[in-house]
Amino acid sequence: MANKKVITVFGATGAQGGSVARAILENKNFAVRALIRDVTRPNAQVLRDLGAEVVKGDLNDEASVETALKGAYGAFVVTNFWDDFSKEKEVCQGKLVADAAKRLGLKHVVYSGLENVKRLSHGKVEVPHFDGKGEVEEHFWAIGVPMTSVRVAAYFENFLTAWKPVKADDGDYYTLVLPMGDVPMHGISVTDVGAAVCSIFNSPEEFIGQAVGLSAEALTIQQYADVLSKSLGKEVRDAKITPEAYEKLGIPAAKEVANMCRFYQMKPDRDVELTHRLNPKVKSFSQFISENQEALKGM
Repeated sequence: MANKKVITVFGATGAQGGSVARAILENKNFAVRALIRDVTRPNAQVLRDLGAEVVKGDLNDEASVETALKGAYGAFVVTNFWDDFSKEKEVCQGKLVADAAKRLGLKHVVYSGLENVKRLSHGKVEVPHFDGKGEVEEHFWAIGVPMTSVRVAAYFENFLTAWKPVKADDGDYYTLVLPMGDVPMHGISVTDVGAAVCSIFNSPEEFIGQAVGLSAEALTIQQYADVLSKSLGKEVRDAKITPEAYEKLGIPAAKEVANMCRFYQMKPDRDVELTHRLNPKVKSFSQFISENQEALKGM
């Protein structure tokens, strides 16, 4: 640990932070300091066993953030809007880390950001879980922190949970209910984010000051459905729902997802070619589903 540059990884027991922590530990160029709210969790012990320094800390606690960043070369920062459904809280957390990184002179922060959709659309579309991250991105750059923003495409993992195919009422088939029309939607497995982030840390001169859109591939909803049909042996179709109809479904975060899809239809920059260069082992949706068929059993 003493000879290696330390990267502090926030949210190291979460999906994205965990992927990054593991990839950096495997890479051997850096040491990992994992900031975790509950250091007694089994995930924390797994990271210790892999060689990480595990420290207790919280994005809402300035003193613990400062301690976690002290002496570090860099940091990977991910915030979670879905913890509290609060854009304001997410912005406060991100700015707290940015300000501490500036004070302590970190050399490279990789921030899990997204576009400020409200600003880009001149107030026409609001996607709070994007907009807050966009505000934090802007703050990092405004105060002069050497930062790379990674804008991660939709998680393939969502197709195992919130976006799982739904049994149709009028026949023996399933539907994918996502309001994308015929516009391809970029996607990636969260497990593949870590290796891409690690490559970015290994090439600071290329990526500091850049926003990098990570995506394994872009498929239409019908193409996602076709992959699921082939893999599951059951017919899956695009439900062809509009954003307006999706908003009225009465499901959690319906407006948020509808507006996200409205933004995705504007084709934000996600770079499939660059993502494959950063992580040559990045999985296609087809590979991802074949590896995760168990999660869709019982459909």
